[in-house]
Amino acid sequence: MARTRPRAAATGTYDVVASRSAAVLIQSYSTSFGWACRMLPQPDREHVRNIYALVRLADEIVDDPDPDWPGPDRRVLLDALEAETRRACGGPRSANLVVHAFARTARRYGIGPELITPFFASMRTDLTTSEHDETSFAEYVHGSAEVVGLMCLRVFTAGDEEAYARLSPGAIRLGAAFQKVNFLRDLAQDHSDLGRTYFPGLDPAAFDDSHRDELLDEIDADLRAADAALRQLPAGSRRAVRAAHSLFAELSGRLRSTPAARLRCVRVRVPDPVKARLVARAVLSGGRR
Repeated sequence: MARTRPRAAATGTYDVVASRSAAVLIQSYSTSFGWACRMLPQPDREHVRNIYALVRLADEIVDDPDPDWPGPDRRVLLDALEAETRRACGGPRSANLVVHAFARTARRYGIGPELITPFFASMRTDLTTSEHDETSFAEYVHGSAEVVGLMCLRVFTAGDEEAYARLSPGAIRLGAAFQKVNFLRDLAQDHSDLGRTYFPGLDPAAFDDSHRDELLDEIDADLRAADAALRQLPAGSRRAVRAAHSLFAELSGRLRSTPAARLRCVRVRVPDPVKARLVARAVLSGGRR
């Protein structure tokens, strides 16, 4: 049975400061996500930012390229972040403002260990694993991207369990598509700066156009599957998710038209005027295309 939107707890100054801190983190690290998030209505905008701020914080722990910051020290900090997140989700406060913001969102929308645990497991994998097989790749994508999509869907469906169950497969496919596009566009940087290769069996030195197209066929299939669920989202969130979907579809097309040899040394991006056009189209169409 569908439920009404979860009731918001009273918001104090500390809560406001925590959410503002999450917004500053997102704006500092991810301009593309920042503009997409601004398209969301309140309170969705605040709570999606709270989710992504924690995601970004964990990501920075494992991805900071500083060679003087050893893996064991990163592991200690990541473990502490996970432990504090779990504790804070039980309420009522955390001394870490980003964790506090996330925990408020998690308590309000029912984001539980089934989503939080796989996320931190994938982040931890980045500290020990430089290459993946099919099994470890699927587990990594689930924890690093698919569960994040499901966290956001918890916010968008706001307690409607029927809608959450119905739209979950599409949210999973969209999160997977976003992550795989990032893996492909960051192929050179991940390999040279972080020493990682995510796609199973991919040798960056031998990467060719046929392998590129095989990966992009899989990504485009994920994007098509996500489209059907996207159209069923509430109007406010649908526009923002459509804009992000369109951006990654554009990236997919640009990656396909870029020779694989060039992808080994450059990062493909979407020019700002094209981003603006995609956003305008999402707004004018109400997110339906």
